[in-house]
Amino acid sequence: MYSSKITGLGYYVPENVVTNDDLTQWMETSDEWIQERTGIKERRWIDPKTEDTTAVMGAKAARIAIERAGLTKDDIDFIIFATLSPDMYFPGGGVQIQDMLDMPTIGALDVRNQCSGFIYSLSVADQFIKTGMYKNILVIGAENHSGGLEKSTRGRGVTVIFGDGAGAAVLSRTEEKGKGILSSHLHSEGKHAKELALIGPSTNRWVPEIIEANDPEDASYFPHMNGQFVFKHAVVRFSEAIIEGLTANGLQKDDIDMLIPHQANLRIAQFIQKKFELSNDKVYNNIMRYGNTTAASIIIALTEAWEEGKIKEDDLVVLAAFGSGFTWGSVVIRW
Repeated sequence: MYSSKITGLGYYVPENVVTNDDLTQWMETSDEWIQERTGIKERRWIDPKTEDTTAVMGAKAARIAIERAGLTKDDIDFIIFATLSPDMYFPGGGVQIQDMLDMPTIGALDVRNQCSGFIYSLSVADQFIKTGMYKNILVIGAENHSGGLEKSTRGRGVTVIFGDGAGAAVLSRTEEKGKGILSSHLHSEGKHAKELALIGPSTNRWVPEIIEANDPEDASYFPHMNGQFVFKHAVVRFSEAIIEGLTANGLQKDDIDMLIPHQANLRIAQFIQKKFELSNDKVYNNIMRYGNTTAASIIIALTEAWEEGKIKEDDLVVLAAFGSGFTWGSVVIRW
C-alpha cells in the first residue's frame, strides 16, 4: 500500500484589495461592524479589467505548486479542481487547467463541495494514489466570489465575508511509513442545504424563468446564508471532525502541531482553538486579509503557514472544514 504526501504548494490572490471601508460605498456597514462579527479586515476581489477568472487563478497557483514539487506539467497524472464558482456552468475548471497548463490528455475531475471542497478533493486524490492508480495529482481550490455577490445593504451579511483567490497542492506517492496523509474523514447532512445556498440560477430556475421574472426584488440569484444557524452547526462539526481524525490515528489534541481550519469566520476558529486548548502558534488564520475564499481557503492558509516556516518536517498537521451542504471533514497529515 502506497501513501501520499504533499510535495508542492502554491497560491494566488488578485492584487485588488477591498477593505471594509471600501464596502461602505455599496452598503450600510462599517469596519467595526464587520470585524466584530467576522474578524475580516480586507479581502481580494478580481478586478474585471484583468485576465483573472476562477480557472486562471487556479492555473497560476498550480504552476507554483508544480515547480515547488520539483516536477513539470508532464509529470502530473490527474487533476482535481474544487470550486463553487466555475467560469462556466459547464464544463468545469479541471479541463481548463489541462488546457491552460498545456498538459497531456490526463483526466480532470471537478468537486462541488464548497467550503469542504479542498478537504474532499485531497481525500479523493489520496485514495487514487494509495491504490497505485496515479503517482502525482494536482489538487486545486479556486473561487471567484465577487462576480456573484449582492453588493448592497440587503446582501451585506454574505458579501462582506467572501473573497477571491486560488491555491494548489501536488500530492505525490511515497513509500515512507507513517508520513503524508494519515487519514481523511468526510460527512454531509443535506437537510440543511438551503441554510447556505445559491438557489438560482439552476436547472430549476433556468434562463426562461430569469427573463420572465425580471424582478429586482428577487434575491434567489444571490448566495443566501442563515448566519447564526450555520455558526452553531460549524463549531460542533469542526470539533467532531478534528476529534474523529485524532482518534482514528491514536492521537491526542496535544499532538497537534498545526491546525489549519477553513477560513469561514475568525470567531469560529477562535472557538475551536479555545476548545482544543491550542496556543496561537498552533493555529493558522488568514481570514483577516483574504476573507472566506471557500474551496481555496485551506490551501491558501496551508501554503502561507508553510512559507512562513510554521510547518516543519514530522509536524502533525490537521485540516478541517465545514460549509454549505452541509458538508464537513478533516484530513490528518504527518508532514
